[in-house]
Amino acid sequence: MYLPVWTTRADQEREVRKRASKGSPEAKAIQARIDETSMDAVIAELCSCKKNPLPKIWEKTKAWSLESWEKMVSLNESDKRICEALIARQLALAAPAVGAGSALMLQAVATAPFTTGLGNEHPLENGFAFLNPYGLPYLPGSGVKGVLRQAARELAEGRFGDTGGWDAERRHRLHIGDTTIEATDIDLLFGREPEKVDGDHLRGTLRFWDVIPQIAGNRLQVDVMTPHQSDYYAQKGGKNHPTPPHDAGYPIPIFFLTVPPGSKFIFHVICDIDRLERWEPGLPGDTWQKLLKAAFEHAFKWLGFGAKTAVGYGSMLFDEEASHELQRKVEALEEARALESMSAEEQARVQARKEIEAFRALFEAASRNLYQPGTEFDTARWRFIETCQQWQDQDLRETAAELLQRTFEWGAPKKKDKKKRLREAIDALRVAP
Repeated sequence: MYLPVWTTRADQEREVRKRASKGSPEAKAIQARIDETSMDAVIAELCSCKKNPLPKIWEKTKAWSLESWEKMVSLNESDKRICEALIARQLALAAPAVGAGSALMLQAVATAPFTTGLGNEHPLENGFAFLNPYGLPYLPGSGVKGVLRQAARELAEGRFGDTGGWDAERRHRLHIGDTTIEATDIDLLFGREPEKVDGDHLRGTLRFWDVIPQIAGNRLQVDVMTPHQSDYYAQKGGKNHPTPPHDAGYPIPIFFLTVPPGSKFIFHVICDIDRLERWEPGLPGDTWQKLLKAAFEHAFKWLGFGAKTAVGYGSMLFDEEASHELQRKVEALEEARALESMSAEEQARVQARKEIEAFRALFEAASRNLYQPGTEFDTARWRFIETCQQWQDQDLRETAAELLQRTFEWGAPKKKDKKKRLREAIDALRVAP
């Protein structure tokens, strides 16, 4: 309702002046009428004309609609900041669940336009799903759940060869209160709402979050569909005498918004591990994640997300490398959060363990070859020694000394003074500061 698709008084005046400036006899007549009467009188006359009437106030026109499309598709700076903040918030909220092994995060890239919410009412005929109150495109979590349930069902039925671990014949006996329910893997994870009123309802253990796309180019696209049998679809002849489909109709293009290909989608799924453990001890761990990942990959390739998937919209490609990077980023967030709750001494110990593991990895890589004096490893070893000498925890100092002793046995400096300094540094770490 807030888009500039409705004719205003300023729009009318601008259109009148445009018509009066063309230099034609009609234009001269309009200008003369403006000079003789007033702009209001001319607007009233032009609105009542049968030929090329002026749009009335609050009347939607094609010109204003086309202008609205152009204003609507671009993301401004505020939109970009809000989108980044929402995605960062989701990552921060998911971090504890990732650390507990109760979350699955996947990133995919759209290989086709994505659209959703076309059935929503909207001044431009076709709606679009915007997240309230942010005004950004989004894929509702309920839609993600529905697509994945269908993907799991198709995999379990074996229609595509590889089942991805899903089995339609596998059954689980659940004891809920005084009731015993028989359920499949799909029932356990997605829940079950039976067709019969007195059937056994079951709430699934998975929760699906809304997905906020990272829009490629920070700009939406406008696609068009043109129904050629509109009279047939609208049943112009009535139910008793329907209009048959034919090619002599008057096709009217219908525009709608899409998220362009190349946009990134981050999917978050949270599992109620405790409840799943009570129901079926075999599924917790990473089993449920493997099943769900197989369902995601099947959905990306064959089903699609959002609307118009039957004609190719909503297809995506699983980005495994980006998903691993996302996992590392979330783990780092959770580690930083854990550090904030520690004392200064505990934080120092955690940092020291990181230093030891980093130097251990460097040594293991270097020890695959013969020792060469004066290399980058020698520089890193002396830097590690300087760091260790600042530690107050004797256990960590002992651990560092043992690691340095191994490096000494593998390769010690050739010069006697440097070799002596290295041995003294190792011995000093074994003495309490």
